[in-house]
Amino acid sequence: MNRYYYRHLQAFVQFVVPPGQRVLELGCGTGDLLDAVKPAFGVGLDMRYAMLAIARQKFPHLHFLQSDAHCPGLSGTFDYIILSDLVGDLEDVQEAMMRLRPLASPETRVIVTYYNYLWEPVLKLAERLGLKSPQNIQNWLPVEDLEGILSLSGFSAIRKGYRLLLPVYIPGLSWFCNYVLASLPGVNRLCLTQYLIARLAPHGAGQRDYRCTVVVPCRNEAGNIEEIVRRVPTLGAGTELIFVDGNSADGTVEQIQKEIARYRGPHTIRLLHQGEGIGKGDAVRKGFEAATGDILMILDADITVDPEALAKFYQAIADGHGEFINGSRLIYPMERQAMRFLNLLGNKVFSMIFTRLLEQRLRDTLCGTKVLRTLDYRKIKAGRHYFGDFDPFGDFDLLFGAAKLNLKIVEVPIRYRDRTYGETKIKRFRHGFLLLRMCWIAYKRFRIY
Repeated sequence: MNRYYYRHLQAFVQFVVPPGQRVLELGCGTGDLLDAVKPAFGVGLDMRYAMLAIARQKFPHLHFLQSDAHCPGLSGTFDYIILSDLVGDLEDVQEAMMRLRPLASPETRVIVTYYNYLWEPVLKLAERLGLKSPQNIQNWLPVEDLEGILSLSGFSAIRKGYRLLLPVYIPGLSWFCNYVLASLPGVNRLCLTQYLIARLAPHGAGQRDYRCTVVVPCRNEAGNIEEIVRRVPTLGAGTELIFVDGNSADGTVEQIQKEIARYRGPHTIRLLHQGEGIGKGDAVRKGFEAATGDILMILDADITVDPEALAKFYQAIADGHGEFINGSRLIYPMERQAMRFLNLLGNKVFSMIFTRLLEQRLRDTLCGTKVLRTLDYRKIKAGRHYFGDFDPFGDFDLLFGAAKLNLKIVEVPIRYRDRTYGETKIKRFRHGFLLLRMCWIAYKRFRIY
């Protein structure tokens, strides 16, 4: 009955679910939300025959079945499973969630939306006034309780949050409430819609070893090359080490060629030339394009992060604890000259901002050490047009893409060392303004669909 609310709900789910996926919706009603995500294969389940009759007539290309969420009676797996405004009606929420496990793979994302119980009096009044469809008595499920039930059912949360502070359309005021006030800490908990996105929880150690590619973007780092080659560990089924040189003038290329010629260890070592490209982000992308590994890693050539720490990153992703592994330099004490005070302060401030905007915890957005699977990188690359070519660092291109795909982001604490050779490439004030631009891009793309 409230078109503004449902348009907002559809926009959110369309943001989360890319077109062309295998999608299951439980409690699909008349099928509008399922159709809105443009699935390659879409299945809707509902108990109400009259609703399903309308859905079948409106969307004959989708599949609608009369079934109970507690016993869906389906086989196979789906890329996305949607439960929109359903969990309040379920007799046993945990049982229904457990029934989803055979329908989910490690890549599946479960999307749950439900109203904030603080709105119960308002919604009951709206029903009496004929402004809202009547509902049965609902389960009281704050988002923290939903997260706990999902955990008991074998799922782990990736993102959770709130949307829609003013669920009716009032020109100007609706935009201000829903896209400005609703983003503020504390105020957001007053929103009508709460949501949670989850995946299957990892179980035990990784089932196989993965081949890894470590990409080292470098410019004027000749004094660090030998140490990198010596210290990068053998990871999983083998390590490929790719140096991407950004037109160095200090003999970095010659030093890399020298190390390749005399190396007799287990790694495969390669040299790429960045050419006309500019910035670390461009170098990383060229390295990733040339990589042959199942897992992609970035290691800065300044060796301020110990190369041996890559083993921890590998274990985190191989065991399934995360799908995008980000280093955090802000947990352990740093060596005295590792990060200047203004850099440290800015990093902490921007980390808080991006944690709020991306709705996954990030303590260190600019740590150069990042790890992800090649398959996930290809998905990020395919969706890069959504954000545009905006990031000379490469960090935010990957972070934004991972958050958009709802990859589980996990941070690994690392020691941050003093640089012993060369000069830092970070320009505090110029790059600080670039970080502000990143915040604006993240706000527009993640908070305003």
